[in-house]
Amino acid sequence: MSDPIRSERRDSVQLLTLSRPDVMNALDTETLQSLEARAAEVAADPAVRAVVITGEGRAFCAGADIEAMRAFTPLDAEGFSRLGHRAFAGLEELSIPTLAAVNGFALGGGCELALACDFIYASARARFGQPEVKLGLIPGFGGTSRLARRVGVAWAKELVMAGDPIGADLAREIGLVNRVFEPDAVLDETLKTATAIAARGPVAVRMAKRVIQEGQGADVRVAHALEQAAFGTVFGSRDRDEGLDAFLAKRDPNFEGR
Repeated sequence: MSDPIRSERRDSVQLLTLSRPDVMNALDTETLQSLEARAAEVAADPAVRAVVITGEGRAFCAGADIEAMRAFTPLDAEGFSRLGHRAFAGLEELSIPTLAAVNGFALGGGCELALACDFIYASARARFGQPEVKLGLIPGFGGTSRLARRVGVAWAKELVMAGDPIGADLAREIGLVNRVFEPDAVLDETLKTATAIAARGPVAVRMAKRVIQEGQGADVRVAHALEQAAFGTVFGSRDRDEGLDAFLAKRDPNFEGR
């Protein structure tokens, strides 16, 4: 059986493509296990400086595999939720930036997968939602927490409790999506941004991501202290020397990630 997630390198960017178009890239146990493994591979490869995740066909990911879940016991369901949380945490906790290129439907677990990325670029045809309540369920892969942190409590409650999807423009308006592109351009634009980020100072990019993420749950004074410490740390890197030397010499830097 082929891997449900196709992985390919684009220079310093790793492109992960959910490849189950016949079921709109629905998340089953095998797909979540593959995502967890792909994230671990990226984490162990210092040559990768950014990740883009997208879906094959007309959907980014239409959510968890409903047919597979129909037979779940409560214990099965909790285990499936734990697997999803573990896989998405592996993606979220990567030290390098992760970008979601949402090419179509991102519903339920698909929306939660996009939320596990640092930010989202969307096709104008994309649809986002947490429709689990329409099935008598609730989000199980982090939707209740990541969505509220991304768009605020009130919008998260509407999206989760009403269960109705929203289009890309409204998703951008409420802060769920950073940018919206024509359908044929979204992946290229996402890769372009990922490639640009990969060309920046890797130590600085990793440090900036860590400080932003850790600062979200901290008192502002703690967040400022984290920034101060990280600012000092980057001054001990070779990248800092190269970046400043290149600027003063009016040339492009050649960062080593050290």
